[in-house]
Amino acid sequence: MSAERERVAGFGRMEDGLRQAGDWYRWGPYVSERQWGTVREDYSADGEAWDYLPFDHARSRAYRWGEDGLAGFCDVEQRLCLGLALWNGRDPILKERLFGLTGAQGNHGEDVKECWWYLDAIPSHAWNRWRYHYPQAEFPYADLLRENGLRNRTEPEYEVFDTGVFDDGRYWIVEVHYAKAGPDDLLIRVTVTNAGPDQASVHVLPTAWFRNTWDWDDGADKPVLAAAADQAGVPTVSVPHPFIGALELLAGPGPDGTPPELLFCDNETNTKLLFGTEPVSPYPKDGIGAHVISGAATVNPERTGTKCSAWYQLTVAGGQTAELRLRLRPANEGGVAPGAGVAPGANVARGADVALGADFDRVLALRQAEADEFYAELTPATCSADEAMVMRQAFAGLLWSKQLFYYDVARWLDGDPTQPPPPPERLTGRNCRWRSFDAFDIMSMPDKWEYPWFAAWDLAFHCVALAHLDPAFAKYQLILLCREWFQHPNGALPAYEWDFSDVNPPVQAWAALEVFAVDGGHDIDFLSRVFDKLLVNFTWWVNREDAEGNNLFEGGFLGLDNIGPIDRSHLPVGGILEQSDATGWMGFYAMAMASIALILDRSGQRPGTDLMLKFLEHFAAIREALDDRGLWDEDDGLYYDRLLTPDGEAVPVRVRSVVGMIPALALGVVDQGSIERSMVVGKRFADYLVGHDLALPDGSGGSYRSGGGGGSAAGASASAAGADGSAGPGGAGGLAGDAERNGQMPRGLVSTGMLRGEPGNQRLLLSLAGPDRLARLLTRLFDEAEFLSPHGLRALSAWHRQHPYTINVGGYQASVDYEPAESTTPLFGGNSNWRGPIWFPVNYLVISALERYHRFFGDDLTIEYPTGSGRRLTLDQIAVDLSDRLISIFTRGPDDRRPCFGGTEFLQADPAWRDNLLFNEYFHGDNGAGLGAAHQTGWTGLVADLIRRRHGEVRSIGDVIVDIVRHARR
Repeated sequence: MSAERERVAGFGRMEDGLRQAGDWYRWGPYVSERQWGTVREDYSADGEAWDYLPFDHARSRAYRWGEDGLAGFCDVEQRLCLGLALWNGRDPILKERLFGLTGAQGNHGEDVKECWWYLDAIPSHAWNRWRYHYPQAEFPYADLLRENGLRNRTEPEYEVFDTGVFDDGRYWIVEVHYAKAGPDDLLIRVTVTNAGPDQASVHVLPTAWFRNTWDWDDGADKPVLAAAADQAGVPTVSVPHPFIGALELLAGPGPDGTPPELLFCDNETNTKLLFGTEPVSPYPKDGIGAHVISGAATVNPERTGTKCSAWYQLTVAGGQTAELRLRLRPANEGGVAPGAGVAPGANVARGADVALGADFDRVLALRQAEADEFYAELTPATCSADEAMVMRQAFAGLLWSKQLFYYDVARWLDGDPTQPPPPPERLTGRNCRWRSFDAFDIMSMPDKWEYPWFAAWDLAFHCVALAHLDPAFAKYQLILLCREWFQHPNGALPAYEWDFSDVNPPVQAWAALEVFAVDGGHDIDFLSRVFDKLLVNFTWWVNREDAEGNNLFEGGFLGLDNIGPIDRSHLPVGGILEQSDATGWMGFYAMAMASIALILDRSGQRPGTDLMLKFLEHFAAIREALDDRGLWDEDDGLYYDRLLTPDGEAVPVRVRSVVGMIPALALGVVDQGSIERSMVVGKRFADYLVGHDLALPDGSGGSYRSGGGGGSAAGASASAAGADGSAGPGGAGGLAGDAERNGQMPRGLVSTGMLRGEPGNQRLLLSLAGPDRLARLLTRLFDEAEFLSPHGLRALSAWHRQHPYTINVGGYQASVDYEPAESTTPLFGGNSNWRGPIWFPVNYLVISALERYHRFFGDDLTIEYPTGSGRRLTLDQIAVDLSDRLISIFTRGPDDRRPCFGGTEFLQADPAWRDNLLFNEYFHGDNGAGLGAAHQTGWTGLVADLIRRRHGEVRSIGDVIVDIVRHARR
């Protein structure tokens, strides 16, 4: 076991307290990349968060709920932050944070306009590597604003590459490495490489600052940074950390031996500049920037404050690199205890020399070697070097995307006692029904610039990938979402900060199963904790998202933004939208919960039979509703949403999209014991089995009591995500249809699944979509003219390229066509597009289901793939091909190009760029180019999981359940 794996094994549970989780968690990249423009910082009456605290205020205004910065690092409570500021001598402002456009400024919504990468990290954050490319010419702030403002939604975005600012290689390659010598001993190496041909100068300002925790309460303590005595010519800052104790920051000399100048100001709003009022401090938050750029007297001559920078002024020849070294460590690490009587500077000077010299080299080399060892354990022996690099950078992105998420909704709504009261409109505005929400937790963000807030269903996919690295942290995320300070008292889970009451797909139970399996299938207590809270959430769905009580569910946009022609969360003509995807997700949810109940029961953790049957009953009711209530279109062979208007009209929304595929995700395997016991109970699931001719033959030991009574069925065994199949996507029915045509199974057992096995040990495969429907769904899904692209499955059929769909109801008209790139509509901000691109989460679920179907059917079943090709493949072969298509987005093809870089030539060819990967939010439906949020290593980080699974390194949930069942039988 590697040194890092040993650290990971010792991690505690963060939900028990951030400080209690483990010493190695205490410092990490928990700083956001954009705090401005967030809901948390918005105290406006109209809820326009982008306008209330814009980018131009960020450098001058103290944040209330968190911090942001370049290469940000902080303690687990974000009391002390570390980051980087740069100035090329030409920009009007210091580069302290990443620049991007707001939702209104971008022609496709908000969009960051910078170039940076997360190149390496390990779970303990004992080793981390971050990279940024900074132009030597003036950064094109005005050009980016102007040109994007001129473009409409049908035009491509104007990116920083397009401005010419990186032409001729005239930019700085800035890398920041953080390494820990110990839990509170942090080494910081900054390298600055002149990529251009000529000598150039740059100002580099590594910065430490306290998050402002003192302006919001009367009498709150205010820590102060202060210059201490130099240690052998090494400038030193005294850091009184609020809960770690006395620290010191050493700032080593520049490459020419010149020490940096220490500059101090306060993390306080520049009220005079922004509001024309008396200054809180003569040395406000933007004081260091004003001093560096214009020589203003805005830094404290007493060399104290709550923000401090070490100012290095470097001149570097073309092609050369300068290195800077800093170290944050417990005070007196040089070996001199307070009052020891040692001559000033004697041993301390030696300590500083060693700390930034030989010991610095030793620790960096050791931690990098440990990181290499950690990833060598994770890397399949059969994968290529390029795949290994993709996997490692994807994992690094996940780890760098951790952030302190601090948001006390009641305090936010009511205001702080030392501040003016917020506008009264807020009390009935955004998140006003979520006063119980009170987060102060480290969370996995979808993207720390574009989405610097958690999203409930994104987070579930993050956890599956994170479980390979740090199972404790992955479990913490899933448990956290269900804790009493997150989950609403009514059972709802918060969706995302823009509207906690919005609804995301209920994928948490599935994710808990996958995390449980990746972790080896031993942590039954984790499943039990999640299960209890998700029972409440499942009940909330049944009570609140089924308006007619008919088991056809609503839910609104459900994470799919602009997938349809209308805003599914705010219907333009009123009424109710019965949703194929919401109904499918609930079947999926029911099967996952039945699977957890099975594991809890068979492991001996707690009785689970009654709850297994409860969820099978729900499944049966949902299946009946899908069969009978008009969501299936027999002519098109697809499920559609159905809009019920206030005047009683039922309007199908005939869009060929993944909405209509979601019901196929709800499948499971029920063993003979469960079938027999459900017959004894004689309720809806028994009626469902009999109605579909699925009751076992006479002599099997089962009996059916029509309209029968209640009672438990001890020993029942529903394997919804179990040994031979699982809650997840796929198309068992279509495969069953093939089997029937081959004469393998009696027709009666093909109605919704397949019965296999010897009498006494038979297993029935169930799916919300019956065999004929599944066969038709898969035929469309694997059609290259519709959903199947060279790089995965599209979210909307390419058929709509030539056949746009228009809905016309109640005087309202809207259209949908195939849009393989960015969105051309403003729905949900317009920065995400589900009308054609490739999205990882749905692709991942399809692959997972195909693998589980293959586990059930084996090589007996094949299906034509691609549709119309005449080539028949087994289901595991199709899953492998889909995995390879997704992985190929990032790897070099035969043409030596990475599809994710699209047509940006220097990304494809320049050695300084070509191996720095971006894990975008979604990908072009035709060519795989990366689109949307550029650092969505959240669910797109699933590519790392796919690479490991593709090479046989991960046990399936089915394997894990088999072990549990076998152990129980012994």
